[in-house]
Amino acid sequence: MTAFEQDVPPSELLAEVASQQAEFAEAAPRLEDAAEFPWEHFRRLTALGVVKAGLPPPYGTASTPAVFVELIESIAGGWVSLAEIVQLQCLTAIGLAKHGTPQLQEEYLPRAITGEWVGANCFSEPASGSDLSHLETTATRDGDGWVIDGHKAFVGQAGVASFLNVYARTSDAGLGGVSCFLVHADTPGVRVGAPMRKMGARSLPTAPITFDNVRVEPWRLIGRLNRGMLVASSVFFLGRLGIAACATGLSLAAVDHSVRYAKKRVQFGRPVFQFQGISALLADMATSTAAARQLLRHAASHNESDRDSSLLVAQAKLFATETAMRVTTDAVQVLGAYGYDCDNPVERWMREAKLLQIIEGTSQIQRVTIASKL
Repeated sequence: MTAFEQDVPPSELLAEVASQQAEFAEAAPRLEDAAEFPWEHFRRLTALGVVKAGLPPPYGTASTPAVFVELIESIAGGWVSLAEIVQLQCLTAIGLAKHGTPQLQEEYLPRAITGEWVGANCFSEPASGSDLSHLETTATRDGDGWVIDGHKAFVGQAGVASFLNVYARTSDAGLGGVSCFLVHADTPGVRVGAPMRKMGARSLPTAPITFDNVRVEPWRLIGRLNRGMLVASSVFFLGRLGIAACATGLSLAAVDHSVRYAKKRVQFGRPVFQFQGISALLADMATSTAAARQLLRHAASHNESDRDSSLLVAQAKLFATETAMRVTTDAVQVLGAYGYDCDNPVERWMREAKLLQIIEGTSQIQRVTIASKL
């Protein structure tokens, strides 16, 4: 029985993933330094069924994203890149699960859920970033099919992905003229550029992709023509929760590591944990992390269609990622010179936290979203 066919009880799935956290943490430094995709760990997690935890029935098990958020948080506590890779895999499947035709779902969803095929979402462009209202990539009618031309930037999992969800302009009606197409990565005219040399999360490959006269069959349209934003909204909803979960997992790891260090590090005859300046810093780190987790869980208890979901998700993503940046920076401070050593994980965590403030909508974008709902 495959992960596509079976449903592991959430408690068992969470316990199994948590039991591997130490192994993830041990593998992370070597594979991050080598910028190597974690195939073994990715396939192990997808075989357990973690992707299904983010998808709605009948393809998944999620009535709300609550279990998915806990899983991503647990993985991120060991290795943020691996958590991002798993949540990106789910994001490439959720549009198919909600809006794909039976033909597309039958061909791609089982392979995406089990990790046989890696997916990638192609949103951002060099000039417009992730502003879909100003997409320059076009899909033009060609007989009963389509021809895609354009450039995508910052594509996570580019180079390892087997299929691509490509957002392209099919009319001049702004957001009302965007459509989503599923393109196999080996289609003629698809060219993956050189990977970015990133500050952090190096095991997650990120690269530009060019589409040059790429011919796509009509049945590869995901959702309705000119209604690609409906597909994208499901991706944004779950994606922001997933990044918030990465942030809380990272914060938890930083707090735990800092507390253990402060209790064993002796200065002036006693552990530095006993110095008020350090203990107060740790108290703030722990309190902010606990608050971020509770806000995230509150947001994850809602469905995408709930009235307040977009406000709660934006708040959770903003607060959790800002907290992760502050907590990891403070962790470096607690460890002092040891925290600045690249052989210590806290300096990597600080670099990774900065990425979380940017992807899936920057902190500034989240504030605009929150303000618009007030």
